Amino acid sequence: MEKKYVVGLGEALWDVLPEGKKLGGAPANFAFHAGQFGLNSIAVSALGEDKLADETVQQLEEKGLQYCMPRVPYPTGTVQVKLDDEGIPTYDIKENVAWDNIPFTDEVKAIAENTKAVCWGSLAQRNVSRETIYKFLDATPADCMKIFDINLRQDFYTKDVICESMKRCNVLKINDEELVLIGRMFGYPGLDIENKCWLILGKYDLDMLVLTCGVNGSYVFTPGEMSFQPTPKVEVADTVGAGDSFTGTFCASILAGMTVAEAHERAVRVSAYVCTQNGAMPVLPEEVK
Repeated sequence: MEKKYVVGLGEALWDVLPEGKKLGGAPANFAFHAGQFGLNSIAVSALGEDKLADETVQQLEEKGLQYCMPRVPYPTGTVQVKLDDEGIPTYDIKENVAWDNIPFTDEVKAIAENTKAVCWGSLAQRNVSRETIYKFLDATPADCMKIFDINLRQDFYTKDVICESMKRCNVLKINDEELVLIGRMFGYPGLDIENKCWLILGKYDLDMLVLTCGVNGSYVFTPGEMSFQPTPKVEVADTVGAGDSFTGTFCASILAGMTVAEAHERAVRVSAYVCTQNGAMPVLPEEVK
C-alpha cells in the first residue's frame, strides 16, 4: 500500500441515535469510506481521557481505520441525533469537547506533510482546532487534493471561517440548503443554483465544486464542464453519513484516475447504498463499489 495518506480531519464523535450510539463524525466517516477503495486513509482528531475514548479506539480498530487522535483533558465528543419520519437527522452537538481541542503534534504534522488528499469541514473550526486545521493544510504538499466539505451545523460557523477554508481548498462540497445560506452571507442571493456555483468556482479558483441536492440529484462543476446525476430511489434507513460516503468515494475515484463523470456516478451509487443501511460506516458490497 502507498505511504501517502488520505485524511479525514476534524470532529471524532458518537452519534447518539434512537437505536443506540454509533461512532460518527464526518472526518472518520470520510476516511472509512475512502479506505474501502484501498486508499491509505486515516482519521485525525482528538479524544478525551474517558471510557468513550477507549470505546472509540476499539471501534476504529474493529473497523480497520487508522487514526491519529491525541488524548486531551476534555470529554470525548457526543451528538444527540433525532430522526424525522423520512430518516432525516437533526443534531444537538455538545460543546467544548475533545475534538474542539486538537493539538498540532509532531505526529499530526508528519501526516500532513505526507498527505495526498484531505477533507475537513466548518464544524471543527469553532474553537482551538481551527488553528490546527490551518497548520495542517499549510503543511500539505503542493499537489494535495484539499476538500472543504462545508457541513454547516447549528450556528457553529462564521463568514470568516468559511472564507478562510474556501481560500485553502481546491474542491468545495456543499448542499443546496448550504448554498442558499452562503449566497445570502456573501451577497449574491438572486442568482440561480448553477450560476452561484459557477461564480464560487471562479472566485475561489477551485478545481471542482460538488453540489448535492438530496432527492433532486447532484452536480459536479469544473472549469468549463458540469456533471449531473439523478438521485436513485431507495428505501431509506437513515441518511447519517451518506454525504461523507459520497465525498470519500468521489475522492478515491478521482485519485484512481477516473473522469469526473465516472467518479460522480460511483459516488452517487455508494451514497444511495449507505442510505439503505443504519449508521454512517456500513461495509460496502463489491457490486456497489
